[in-house]
Amino acid sequence: MSEESLRSEADVTGEEHWTNKGDIKLFLWEKYVDSPADKKGTIVFVHGSSMASQPTFDLHVEGRPYSSVMNWFALQGFDTWCVDMEGYGRSDKDRDDHFLISNSADDLKAACDYIIQTRGIDKVDLYGISSGALRAALFAQRNPDMVNRLAMDAMVWTGEGSPTLENRRKKLPEFKANRRRPIDLDFVRSIFSRDHPGCAEDKVVEAFAEAICALDSSIPNGTYIDMCENLPVVDPIKITMPSLIMRGQWDGIAGMEDLLKFFNLLPNPDKQFKVMSGISHASFQQINYLMAYQILHTFLTQPEPIYKG
Repeated sequence: MSEESLRSEADVTGEEHWTNKGDIKLFLWEKYVDSPADKKGTIVFVHGSSMASQPTFDLHVEGRPYSSVMNWFALQGFDTWCVDMEGYGRSDKDRDDHFLISNSADDLKAACDYIIQTRGIDKVDLYGISSGALRAALFAQRNPDMVNRLAMDAMVWTGEGSPTLENRRKKLPEFKANRRRPIDLDFVRSIFSRDHPGCAEDKVVEAFAEAICALDSSIPNGTYIDMCENLPVVDPIKITMPSLIMRGQWDGIAGMEDLLKFFNLLPNPDKQFKVMSGISHASFQQINYLMAYQILHTFLTQPEPIYKG
């Protein structure tokens, strides 16, 4: 039996970090076992439009092992990180701005510069969910030399075939008129009822909602504006590293045909498209969350191709 298999979540260490993007303070959270050195990889998790990073990636739910994806990957031998984008969570949120996806890609540049320098590594692995996938992809497009592997979950490219975005566009004038929108427990619950009710346990939804609302009572409108009128914000031809697209079976944002077109244009032949059975939008809070973890882990740990033709 390997040493990793004998470890438990109690063996995972969490460490708080801060960095700056100009005058803006950004909060980073790191988790690892024993030491952050000599790991299988360094993975940076990128949150979506409606919540900060820790509720998404370091959630704890009684009776649900490994609700924290950071804990799970730390126990597999990874150094794991997440960062609150400007406008969210513990990062600065006072600037009078919508905080568009491009701004978040700048946040990721500052965060990954810090991680690479602090841990003495060359590149990071990136996972982004929903608009976090767009943030991660745009950062990777701009900084390909900093990214080893890129995973994009619940992403949208042009917006075609997305019933959620079709409904959201009706409120575009409201989003553009206001920098932020209020959120509450019911709003978070609606994320799990809009596509296919039953994909997540009630206790998980409640824990997720409470964790989100403990950090933020309002969130920026920038990603909603981008996703309603500025798509596409990412060019697949310019994403040159090995890539994974993850799409929940019941996801109302990530249109299947839209993503397949995006996938076909990715130039690196080391690419995968995975449909996750029984999952809607928020993969790591679903009943089938461990399946999502395994798909991501397999992608991040697969050997590099020896023969490339």
